[in-house]
Amino acid sequence: MDRRSPVLPPDVDRQGATPVSAPDRTWLVALAAALWGTDALLRQPLAGALPASTIVFWEHLIIVVVLTPFLPAAYRAFRAASGRERAALVVIGAGASAVATALFTQAFRYGDPVTPVVLQKLQPLIAVVVAAALIGERVRGRYWLFAVPALVGAWLMAFRDPLSAAPQAVTAALLAVGAAALWAVGTVLGRLVSVRISSRDVTVLRFAIGLPASAVVLALTGGPLAVTPAQLGPLVLLALIPGLLGLALYYVGLRSTPAARATLAEMAFPVTAALIGVTLLGAVLVPTQWLGLAIIVVSVTALGLRERRTDPVVAVPA
Repeated sequence: MDRRSPVLPPDVDRQGATPVSAPDRTWLVALAAALWGTDALLRQPLAGALPASTIVFWEHLIIVVVLTPFLPAAYRAFRAASGRERAALVVIGAGASAVATALFTQAFRYGDPVTPVVLQKLQPLIAVVVAAALIGERVRGRYWLFAVPALVGAWLMAFRDPLSAAPQAVTAALLAVGAAALWAVGTVLGRLVSVRISSRDVTVLRFAIGLPASAVVLALTGGPLAVTPAQLGPLVLLALIPGLLGLALYYVGLRSTPAARATLAEMAFPVTAALIGVTLLGAVLVPTQWLGLAIIVVSVTALGLRERRTDPVVAVPA
């Protein structure tokens, strides 16, 4: 799963089946994941100059401005939704969009540009537990065969010295995992509301609700509203390229890509992030961190592939 946690479009079934006549677009899923991997290239320099709350507010503002033509239809969908669905949409917008992105951005202030991105790959593992608690999905014991190695990989990835974790590294890791947990909640709630609300409307409402929520976070933290013209350009690129464009390409690709292949294609995300972090952002990963990255990618990918079988480790209630 990607860090934006887009819900499956209504015409893609839960087993990842693809219409026979539809062309395979695995490459498009990989391209979207690679765009997400460029996030740190823009976010880390901004995080060094602006508070996380300011960055997140401008991200949402820019995306909402671009999505303005779709706001009326999304508003009608919100009004037609049940009380439970409205509450879920508010949590998706305020928690999974505004607060989670703020935590994720803040993690770049304390850690290297690779670790926060890779640690969010724990999101699918967290989503399984959240789904069991919120919508009654049952987790079988085999789930831990994938979860435990991924957690070990996360520990190796987060700390240069796995046996002696520095407080700053712990803070960065907790912020990144906190963001992953909120995105996981958004994934589960997105699954709940996508039964009756289109993926486009969910996406528009996610950012439209996230905008006032991010304004509240900005006010509570006392962050500045104003940005310089030099900062506005990177903010626009951050919002539109790894943000909105990546999400849109992912939706298009997922509509005609078998989920098993999509899971593999999404490996472009942490791989791109690691390469950019090491080559362009000056990150230096020790061998144990590279090992942790590999373990996370393999564990999460293996879980995704395993779930496409007829006896998944997560049982979905009828």
